[in-house]
Amino acid sequence: MISFDDFKKIGLKIARIKEVKEHPNADKLYILKVDLGTEEREVVAGIKKAYSPEELQGRLVVLVDNLQPATIRGVESNGMVLATQDGDTMAILSPDKDISPGSIVK
Repeated sequence: MISFDDFKKIGLKIARIKEVKEHPNADKLYILKVDLGTEEREVVAGIKKAYSPEELQGRLVVLVDNLQPATIRGVESNGMVLATQDGDTMAILSPDKDISPGSIVK
């Protein structure tokens, strides 16, 4: 188990998906351009099986924004979209109201 102090180090923010691109080196990944209010980032997300680009375009998601960049199948990812999976069903986490990109998740 992690301590509450360690948990508080995780930066969770609301982001709006602005663009969805196919990953050139992976069948299950998208490259997402997300808006965090004060900046835009590219994030690689393994949600292609569950969502079409049209379903993701403009959607608000919860993003871990303080991860060190990671190269995933040759593309740098600057964050992580949070999702859950139950068997074959995957769902991204998103607010149920229209929240401004960049808002901190508490």
